[in-house]
Amino acid sequence: MAISIGEIKQILNQSSFTDLPEVMKQYEADERAGVKNELKKAKARLQKYEQEKERTYALSEYERKYADYMHICGIDEVGRGPLAGPVVAGAVILPKDCDILYINDSKQLSEKKREELYDIIMEKAVAVSVGYASVERIDEINILQATYEAMRDAISKLPVSPDILLNDAVTIPQVTIPQIPIIKGDAKSISIGAASIIAKVTRDRLMVEYDSVFPEYGFASNKGYGSAAHIEAIKKNGPCPIHRRSFIDNFING
Repeated sequence: MAISIGEIKQILNQSSFTDLPEVMKQYEADERAGVKNELKKAKARLQKYEQEKERTYALSEYERKYADYMHICGIDEVGRGPLAGPVVAGAVILPKDCDILYINDSKQLSEKKREELYDIIMEKAVAVSVGYASVERIDEINILQATYEAMRDAISKLPVSPDILLNDAVTIPQVTIPQIPIIKGDAKSISIGAASIIAKVTRDRLMVEYDSVFPEYGFASNKGYGSAAHIEAIKKNGPCPIHRRSFIDNFING
């Protein structure tokens, strides 16, 4: 009795991308339209996988360029623009020839994909750390200086000392480690992209926690950014302790 189309579909779907070409060959002679359709879909998945491998290889251009350095650290921040919450920096040292696919600028990824990649990065990275600058520091020294402070905090917490830093656009003051600022680095460097994912997921989770403390501002959905509903909540309720006073004065006094 011939294997059913449903069974072939399951076999194809459960095959690893490494095994899939050989598995597909086993059913190439099957003339059933349903089998041909499943092989067509499997081929499309395989092509997408190969394209992603090529994209990831291109994303490692800077890591290859500076491969003489043992520990290359990507640095990125999240949260410069919101009206509430800290600014958070991620620092990630990936292994040489990192094989993690789908890393990208965190803003280009769905929340689900960021969460998946967060776990993979935490598992596979040589070192990961997160730095913070509080709302009070943002108001005290301004957002740019607070961002630098969060980045220095992340670097200082790394359990492995980096030999070179790949930064998203900025040169961090008061850091003696060699630095390479890369414009739009979170979309051009796999290390910076990984750092942006770690920072984004960490900050988003924190803002969800704040939502349970200050539910009237909708932090779980707006993450502290200035949505119309968030601004209206500030006008109605006034600021809460995690609002950046230097960012919201015009909403309170306007």
